[in-house]
Amino acid sequence: MKRTSVREILSGELLGKKVTVAGWIRTRRDSKGGFSFLELNDGSCLKNLQIIAQEQLSNYRSELLKLHPGASIVAEGSLLESPAAGQSFELKADSIRVLGFCEPLEYPLGKSRISFERLRELAHLRARTNTFGAVARLRNVLSDATHQFFQSRDFLYFHAPIITSSDCEGAGEMFQVTHLDLENLPRDPESGKIDYKQDFFGKATKLTVSGQLEAETYACALGNVYTFGPTFRAENSNTARHLAEFWMIEPEMAFADLGDIAALAEDYLRHLFQEALKRCPEDLKFFNDRIEKGLLDKLESLAEAKFTRLSYTEAIKLLEKNSDKFSFKPHWGIDLQSEHERYLAEQLFKGPVIVMDYPKEIKAFYMRLNDDNKTVAAMDVLLPQVGEIIGGSQREERLALLETRIIEAGMQPADYWWYCDLRRFGSVPHAGFGLGFERMVRFCSGMANIRDVIPFPRTPQSAEF
Repeated sequence: MKRTSVREILSGELLGKKVTVAGWIRTRRDSKGGFSFLELNDGSCLKNLQIIAQEQLSNYRSELLKLHPGASIVAEGSLLESPAAGQSFELKADSIRVLGFCEPLEYPLGKSRISFERLRELAHLRARTNTFGAVARLRNVLSDATHQFFQSRDFLYFHAPIITSSDCEGAGEMFQVTHLDLENLPRDPESGKIDYKQDFFGKATKLTVSGQLEAETYACALGNVYTFGPTFRAENSNTARHLAEFWMIEPEMAFADLGDIAALAEDYLRHLFQEALKRCPEDLKFFNDRIEKGLLDKLESLAEAKFTRLSYTEAIKLLEKNSDKFSFKPHWGIDLQSEHERYLAEQLFKGPVIVMDYPKEIKAFYMRLNDDNKTVAAMDVLLPQVGEIIGGSQREERLALLETRIIEAGMQPADYWWYCDLRRFGSVPHAGFGLGFERMVRFCSGMANIRDVIPFPRTPQSAEF
């Protein structure tokens, strides 16, 4: 089927020409004059295309008068200027073929407003609504803009493994992957522990929490790489900010330090905001009008913003001066809470902030130890409204210090022998960061809950569809 998208039709370049469109009926209005108005949406844009179906069509009474919201059709006809207010074009149909009828009493997406909570239970259908169609288009643009940004800078797209035996974050919140019979687990006769040598991979394996460690191996061979793929956290957090399955963008740069990766993060975020504004004006206006007032102003400001940089120590001093404003009192050594991050970005600096050089005790084992032996070369990028949007660091390239940090984290260097090999064989300074893609989609759309910016959210006690 050769069809033209509604988005292309609304550009106006096909006026007066014969076109074929296909999509789903949003509304049908019947006129006493012997014709019907069908509002068709095909997902290519927010707007609908009005189709005029006249009673002279052979299937007008037998099929077209039975069309209800949700039904699918193919229509062929001439594209004309519309005299009606609020639309520029309409299609006068020469033929309409019904692909699928929709029972109005059973179809859950009627004319009445449906809550986002209810739509999560209808995740297989919610992309047909204006809001979730707009989210999907914005997500697509931000995804394409990500690849565009890194490819234009000669980063190689690296496919990190989903199944791993390494815990990148050392937090232990990982989903286990096994082929063993859970009703009859094999056990070591001496220790009584599960004998993973009999498992599919011959050892305990998990779903990855990050592709960073593997990406470092390629960065230390090919220069600059980035991952963009699914990651998993077995964290029992029922909040508007957490998912058990989400997508991560993780660039790794060889021959780079913390300052280099901070500069990359700034450029990347500005690029995302610019591309969203340029390529999703209609959808962003919808979000601005319906979801978050002031969204467009926020994105336009950040698209050209300068980022304030300060050390963790400096940030703590500023927060301590205003400690009465926080429920969690700031002091040196704590991991900054969301209220602290947002105060820095929204109140003190009124824009994006990069906090650098965190205490080593609150950061992961792979982050480079600074000369003060107290802090590591880590950074968090903070945005107004959300706080941390990016976390990154310079990686520890010195073998002895890396092994010490692994032990301090309660792990064994032998389990990371291949990661340590990077420091044995031609070690180089390198750095990288991670950005949770859904948090960026949420930020750019103004959606309140992260479960509404991924097609099928995976959360505690919920893995439907």
